[in-house]
Amino acid sequence: MIRRASLVIVGALMGATAMSVINTVTLPAEAAGSSTYRELSIFGDVFERVRAQYVTPPKEDQLIENAINGMLTSLDPHSSYMNAKDAEDMRTQTRGEFGGLGIEVTMEDELVKVITPIDDTPAARAGVLAGDFIAKIDGVDVRGLKLEEAVEKMRGAVNTPIKLTLIRKGADKPIELTVVRDIIAVKAVKSRVEGDVGYLRVISFTDKTYDDLEAAINKIKEEVPADKLKGYVLDLRLNPGGLLDQAINVSDAFLERGEVVSTRGRDEEDTRRFNATPGDIVDGKPVIVMINGGSASASEIVAGALQDLRRATVLGTRSFGKGSVQTIIPMGDAGALRLTTALYYTPSGKSIQGTGITPDITVEQPLPPELQGKVENASESSLRGHIQGQSETDAGSGSSAYVPPEAKDDKQLQYALELLRGQKTDPAFPANPEKAELKQ
Repeated sequence: MIRRASLVIVGALMGATAMSVINTVTLPAEAAGSSTYRELSIFGDVFERVRAQYVTPPKEDQLIENAINGMLTSLDPHSSYMNAKDAEDMRTQTRGEFGGLGIEVTMEDELVKVITPIDDTPAARAGVLAGDFIAKIDGVDVRGLKLEEAVEKMRGAVNTPIKLTLIRKGADKPIELTVVRDIIAVKAVKSRVEGDVGYLRVISFTDKTYDDLEAAINKIKEEVPADKLKGYVLDLRLNPGGLLDQAINVSDAFLERGEVVSTRGRDEEDTRRFNATPGDIVDGKPVIVMINGGSASASEIVAGALQDLRRATVLGTRSFGKGSVQTIIPMGDAGALRLTTALYYTPSGKSIQGTGITPDITVEQPLPPELQGKVENASESSLRGHIQGQSETDAGSGSSAYVPPEAKDDKQLQYALELLRGQKTDPAFPANPEKAELKQ
């Protein structure tokens, strides 16, 4: 295993939809003025009036939680309060493992459809098959539940049983299976070999991302001899972000030196710089990074670092444009506060807040006819109340976040493969001699 990038703080990045973690260090602010305390007194009076006189008795904990969230969402879209359950869910996502069954699912015709059972998990061992429909969970009808609610019912403590009622094509009657929950480790990186190219898809930045990436690269090296391997495609499309330290480590995996990212907070002395350390895990092979409107936060740090340090060619469409850092501040048993505390800057000193990463090679991904006019561009600049970026314009950031399910239909991926194989060059390259070859 190679080295980790040097860290000064532990931080977290929050993507468009991703959970993120953790910097528990917080400094005391200056004491509030007397007028602030008068306003807080008014808040207390209003709360008491609502509690005592509203037409129906309100839930007091929800009143307070909503009031806190109202304060935080007035700051920016990424600051929020998490109650104890939400905070635990966030920690689960960040760890990349949970007590569950081991199935990838979606909702279809009001039933939970199994996309695939994950190898060597309780669901696979119990006989759950891809294409099965889950009609009941512990005797409770799935119809009427949201997908998130059904998933929550299937998760639980390790070694506890759960009864699934399955509808399977070709079966005469529903199938009942009892599955015992176990620890399910969610892969943060998926990989495969595309002929003479290694394909690495980073799904999210959890505690396991760097280790999964290293394992995936080692597996590719075993399958393809070094003299045959043309390079790697690092697919960050649809990656909503995650942990700052993992974004730094993933960037560092491809770098020998240089600043990966810096963060700047409220005060100048809060500036932190994170540098790469020697050791390129892919031995200097060419790298193409793919991004789109679904690439946010931590994934933009990786793309920005490898682009600015001329280690990779970035291909695709403009990224989401989330250039802020959130710190998770534990609030005892009550939950946690997720608060925007800094902006991050790429090695060239550029903030991508509200603008995103502009690819070296723009390749649009065509939408299938059934999605025409139904897929909006994803961008930070479209979020109400977002922090205005230094370079943000009315045009904003972001682009389509669509990726075809089949590799043969993936125009961006096919373009990247042809570039690595020397079968294609970008027409803009001759006008810019510095980019006349893939960055290595």
